[in-house]
Amino acid sequence: MQELLISFSTNHTYLIYALIIILACAEGPVLSMILGVLIKLNYFVLLPIYISLMIGDLLGDIIWYYIGYHFGHRFIGRFGKYFSITEDNVTKVTNIFHKYKYRILFISKISNGFSIALAILVTAGMMRVPFLKYFGTNLVGQFIWTGMLLGIGYFFGDLYMTVDTWLGRISVVALFVVALVAALGYKKYLKTKAETIAL
Repeated sequence: MQELLISFSTNHTYLIYALIIILACAEGPVLSMILGVLIKLNYFVLLPIYISLMIGDLLGDIIWYYIGYHFGHRFIGRFGKYFSITEDNVTKVTNIFHKYKYRILFISKISNGFSIALAILVTAGMMRVPFLKYFGTNLVGQFIWTGMLLGIGYFFGDLYMTVDTWLGRISVVALFVVALVAALGYKKYLKTKAETIAL
């Protein structure tokens, strides 16, 4: 199985990286942790994965910026509820954006936005934040955030390889799954909390 995966990743390199870029637009954090494990297990090489993850996440940032820039309140009114972007969230972000916009963008990027990241990105577009500064701030934050998540996954991969019993390895895998579920649960909790505050 391991040889099959390595062979596939070697023979379909561009396809795999393209898929990673697409998936990173939707769920970069979880994907980054999983790929960190796979890097340690020698399925992938660090640098191309790092770059692919960053490209995918930053493409998502660009899309949300232009949605806010060109469609703004119309998009929020019609589709915002599907992405947890509300007028109240945007208003709250706008109130502090004038003074701290680049700090907010940076902190949002390295903390997954406390589950209002999309509202922050859309607001940046609506407020006509200069695109190059917007992109530069997100680029720096993305470099740190992606590195942290890959590091977490790499740690679990290293732990897996140092354990020499099947029971121990099963325990490591179970711990990693628990960590992923906990991360998703915490994200859902922050999302619910943000929606409650907005009400």
